[in-house]
Amino acid sequence: MVESPSPSSATTPISAEIKRTNDSKALVVAEVITPSDGMLEKDVILSRLETEKRMALIKAWEESEKTKAENRAYRKKSAIGSWENSKKASMEARIKKIEENFEKKKAEYGEQMKNKIAMIHKEAEEKRAVIELQCAEDLLRTEEIASKYRAIGSVPKKIFSCFGVFESYQIRRMENS
Repeated sequence: MVESPSPSSATTPISAEIKRTNDSKALVVAEVITPSDGMLEKDVILSRLETEKRMALIKAWEESEKTKAENRAYRKKSAIGSWENSKKASMEARIKKIEENFEKKKAEYGEQMKNKIAMIHKEAEEKRAVIELQCAEDLLRTEEIASKYRAIGSVPKKIFSCFGVFESYQIRRMENS
């Protein structure tokens, strides 16, 4: 087996050249080895193979790191998406609960208003009944007074009847007699 010459030997001129690759924006340092008097063609080929192998490993490492970065970004985006969905679901649940409470209070207030309307109607009916009772009592009292006037044979006096004071005074006086 032929040993490759060490980089420290004086017979191996190694020069470094900087090249840009087409698929990457990174700078690549490639070793350009020129054959000299003491080097064999086989050594040059072996050193090129080693360089190509190194470049292939670097490219594989670069692709691996890019894939890792993309996977990491995808996981983070997925986590953000699931976080967003859980927050949305939570807020929708709160909205639904608030709407249910609103509907419940609306039904309670509607029931209270219906009860108040029923109470108002009941009070109105009671007042109507009281007025009808008073009217019936007034009619009965008027009939009683009219029968007393008929029994006595006198005509009621209508002095200042528009004020109603004297008429009611006369009616009370007749009731007492």
